Amino acid sequence: MAAPPRHLSLLRSFTPADVLTIGNASCGTIAIFLCLDYVAADNRRFLWIAFFLLPLALALDVLDGYVARLNTRRQSVMGGDLDSLSDVISFGVAPAVLGFTLGLRGGWDMLCLTYFVVCGVSRLARFNVTAEALADAETGKVKYFEGTPIPTSIVIVLMWAIAFALGRIDEALWLGAHQVGPAVLHPLSLVYGASGSAMISATLRVPKP
Repeated sequence: MAAPPRHLSLLRSFTPADVLTIGNASCGTIAIFLCLDYVAADNRRFLWIAFFLLPLALALDVLDGYVARLNTRRQSVMGGDLDSLSDVISFGVAPAVLGFTLGLRGGWDMLCLTYFVVCGVSRLARFNVTAEALADAETGKVKYFEGTPIPTSIVIVLMWAIAFALGRIDEALWLGAHQVGPAVLHPLSLVYGASGSAMISATLRVPKP
């Protein structure tokens, strides 16, 4: 008869790198909540905290990989999946919610934002299933990414932060609002579409640090 699971066995299985990865996911989740708070209360402080949390999520994402490489005696059995799921929240859903919060609310805008998130999810799934095939035979490390890594979406977040600081969150920044068929398009939302397409590109190879 199998022994009953130990109390809090999931928490005991976390490595220091996993804790950093959970921190990454937490930053992204709180940033989403702050966007909702901003919509409800129009308090600029909420967005400034969100702008701070997403770069912090990136720092934790970089740090968890570094810590995982240092801790060779204890390897995480969940590290890869935790990292991908956290990245979807912090660098996929959160930047998309930020764009919607700041005005990209037309029908075509939402389609571009959704496409961006779906591309991020697909890109991470592809990496997870192809990492072994892409790994170097001697070192076992993946030398390059196929498509741009999803954390590159932090560039979009920084774009929003700069525009927000300059008071440029308006139709001039969005390049206007255009009725295209049944829905409205702000051309700025195409930045998300371009970022998503770069993430799923099979021909674009980015060296992995």
